[in-house]
Amino acid sequence: MNDQNTARAHIFISGRVQGVFFRGTTRQKARSMDVNGWIRNLRDGRVEAVFEGPEDQVRSLVNWCHKGPRSARVDSVETDWEVPQGETGFKVRY
Repeated sequence: MNDQNTARAHIFISGRVQGVFFRGTTRQKARSMDVNGWIRNLRDGRVEAVFEGPEDQVRSLVNWCHKGPRSARVDSVETDWEVPQGETGFKVRY
């Protein structure tokens, strides 16, 4: 799955993004969009995620993270575009 249409985004989301079902909602959205990767809470209050899959779907999911679930307040999203690593499935990491 490492063709030219595959993208990988490594993102860090800041704001009120923990305790608002950000990880679970993102996992549901990613799975419904055939995007692979993972998401986890960081000790500093941010959420970190990697999205890998069709470029348009990955970009759409990154854009959604600027808003997040209804009860979240997203202050910023840092996005690094990386070389795809062949992620499979989408997991919440702890």
